[in-house]
Amino acid sequence: MTAPEPGSVLIVEDDDGLREGLASVVRALGLEALPAGGLTEARALMRAHAVDCMLLDIRLRDGDGLDYLREVGAGPHADLPVIVATAYGDSARTIRAMRDGAFDYVTKPFDLPKLQAVVERAVRHHRLTRTLPVSPPPALPERGGLVGASMAMLGIWKLIGRAAASTAPVLITGETGTGKELVARAIHDYSERSAEPFVAVNLAALPPALIESELFGHEKGAFTGAAQRHHGRFELAGAGTLFLDEIGDLELSLQTKLLRVLQDGGFERVGGGEALQNHARILTATNKPVRPDREAPGGESPGPQGSLREDLYYRLSVIEIDVPPLRARRSDIPLLAAHALQVTPARAISEEAMARLLAYRWPGNVRELFHSVQRAAVLCGGDIIDVDDLSEAIRSAGQPGRPDDPLDELPLREAVAALERRLVVQALQRAGGNRSEAARRLGISRAQLYAKLDEFGMGGRADGGSKP
Repeated sequence: MTAPEPGSVLIVEDDDGLREGLASVVRALGLEALPAGGLTEARALMRAHAVDCMLLDIRLRDGDGLDYLREVGAGPHADLPVIVATAYGDSARTIRAMRDGAFDYVTKPFDLPKLQAVVERAVRHHRLTRTLPVSPPPALPERGGLVGASMAMLGIWKLIGRAAASTAPVLITGETGTGKELVARAIHDYSERSAEPFVAVNLAALPPALIESELFGHEKGAFTGAAQRHHGRFELAGAGTLFLDEIGDLELSLQTKLLRVLQDGGFERVGGGEALQNHARILTATNKPVRPDREAPGGESPGPQGSLREDLYYRLSVIEIDVPPLRARRSDIPLLAAHALQVTPARAISEEAMARLLAYRWPGNVRELFHSVQRAAVLCGGDIIDVDDLSEAIRSAGQPGRPDDPLDELPLREAVAALERRLVVQALQRAGGNRSEAARRLGISRAQLYAKLDEFGMGGRADGGSKP
């Protein structure tokens, strides 16, 4: 048996040095490298060569890589695995890329072992599998809510992009305050259902006796006080998305009814006999373990390790997204704090106060961080939040003695990014907000400083002041 032909990788990158470096990485894998300096050259190489994989930079001088990704996905090479290169923390573009059919993504600066593994997997995937071409999805709505640039959050962006392209049920897990509803809203907003309603129900906040009526509706006279017909959340969601928060609190009898909706789409209002059909996509969330005990017979009742019957759990968790706690993505704290500041009269957080925010454990996660920053902004009485404006628990984080550096808990790439941001903020504060002086202190050009400010989400709101 003859050995298979070596695979070929099209490299679309307009930086000459980076393009040649990527070509060397590809050749080291025993693959043929096809370097292209832009989209025009890439199209010509695609016509002239059999390509097994594409490495595509998103930001190109002669066009948008995301537009080309959609172009490839709609053409005769729709089955070609495309690996997109995104800037570190470029969350919106990462979601778009994954939603629009990218095979995977790699971040700059490149982790070479990871890059090689992704390329090898893509080439192997192209040789062993075939996928049906699909039409490009509609334009992605510009909506936000989730904030983060850590590697942990890049993984969440990727899962959101995959989930948005699907209609499968999604179970979102994570501690209280991590942003599970924001994940659900992002899935809805980036999906083809974005123009339809997003209906959220917190099951833990409803009296148990009212949950069935709230979900499925009721007919007039169904029970005492039912003076008129009531449309439930399934009906109100229409062809949109129904988000059931704290699904672990749903009692067993209602779990059975929910399972029926997931199985055949049918339900009735309380006290009625009219067969109604559900058209909404179901997203659920929980802050407690809900995986059932596999020893429980037949899945008829929740086991001691979970609060959902087994058949319902596996219906709800076709896609599962575990949102990390804030302590697992500390490098996002400065970005989140800056985001929280936008709705306050304060404009910045001092270096020492930020160090305390980074050292604190945040048992309440992102929700607690937002509340703490907004509280401190009210108390500071000025433009800058300082240590004394923080709560006692946050002020004493890492005390007594010198607090442990939270960067010690981060992977190298995230620690470097967090340290860079810390140094930029410190230079701006010491320069009184003067960006030219801050750039001089950092030993970089003003253009490089502006690029860093954009990367850290501080382009229009430099910490420490707003002087030019």
